[in-house]
Amino acid sequence: MFDKLKNSKLMFWSLELLILATLVFVSTKINFLFQPIGTFFTTLFLPVLIGGFLYYVLNPIVNFLIKYTKMKRIYAVILVFILLVGVLVWMVLSVIPSLVSQISSLAENIPTFVSNMQNWARKFIENPIFNQIDIEQQIEKMDISYSALIQRFLSGLSNSLGSIFSTVASTTVTIITVPFILFYMLKDGDRLVPNIQRFFPEKNRKEIVDLLGQLNQTLSNYISGQAIECIFVGTFTFIGYLIIGVDYAFLFGVIAGITNLIPYLGPYLGLLPAVLATVFNEPFTALLCCVVVLVVQQIDGNVIYPNVIGKSLSIHPLTIILVLLVAGNIAGLFGIFLGIPFYAICRTIIVFVVRLIRTNRIKESREKLTDTTNDL
Repeated sequence: MFDKLKNSKLMFWSLELLILATLVFVSTKINFLFQPIGTFFTTLFLPVLIGGFLYYVLNPIVNFLIKYTKMKRIYAVILVFILLVGVLVWMVLSVIPSLVSQISSLAENIPTFVSNMQNWARKFIENPIFNQIDIEQQIEKMDISYSALIQRFLSGLSNSLGSIFSTVASTTVTIITVPFILFYMLKDGDRLVPNIQRFFPEKNRKEIVDLLGQLNQTLSNYISGQAIECIFVGTFTFIGYLIIGVDYAFLFGVIAGITNLIPYLGPYLGLLPAVLATVFNEPFTALLCCVVVLVVQQIDGNVIYPNVIGKSLSIHPLTIILVLLVAGNIAGLFGIFLGIPFYAICRTIIVFVVRLIRTNRIKESREKLTDTTNDL
């Protein structure tokens, strides 16, 4: 009986789960030991994340220069850095001032938007259906006067001064460290796989190289593809808004490009500011905004996405929605942006491990069969 329990899979997994639960329980009691480690990783997380994103965007350019110009990698990296600095200088001198100007103009016109919204609401509630509701009284109860809003803003600002200084300090550290991280990623990125290989047994090195190659391809396709998609959507949404005469077209185009990073929900979130800015004053223009976004998204979904990202991720739409809900609830905005690539990486690893286990089992079965045949 004891031999059966000893060899039982149920007994084995019960002990494994018990040991795991014990480790988790003990870890919660010695949190002070893990806190410095957590602080270390959270400090490096954002610089490494930004550096990794830029690496996957710029590394194809570096490889292109190496392949077609026979340039040494270090010189290709330096040239790409010069181009990146040029783009950043252009953005600082032209793009950012335009954005700031449009944001300032939009902020100045907020009272006009609010007035248009109130006029529209008053016309709407003139309908006999709403005669029994005192809308003015409800608005007064909500206390949305400008003085109340400003008072709440200043109160929140004074309470969050500490977090503001902390954010400024972390942003400064990130700005300083990201260029160094990116430079060494581009310069020595091709040495990563050989160095990782050394930590694994020789018989599994080929499989590890295959796995790293799949992960690299998944991230490269997703990140570079998303960058191209965002540029396309932002540019052509801006052009479309400009053609139909929408104010703040550049600002709304940039918002549309950024929110396009969010699967499925992004286009609607990017459309919302343009619609809110026009629907109460020019309803037909708001309708044209929807048409512009619909056309851009159709071109993006049927031409850009299949050819740039392709079906490398091949994730079901329902899975994407569930991942967004869970990741957004766990990590907020970061979770929404990073949930899909993180899921794709985990899925790639799990599929690879399952395939490797099956392959090893088949090899073992064949070896046993061969040994049995030889014995006979």
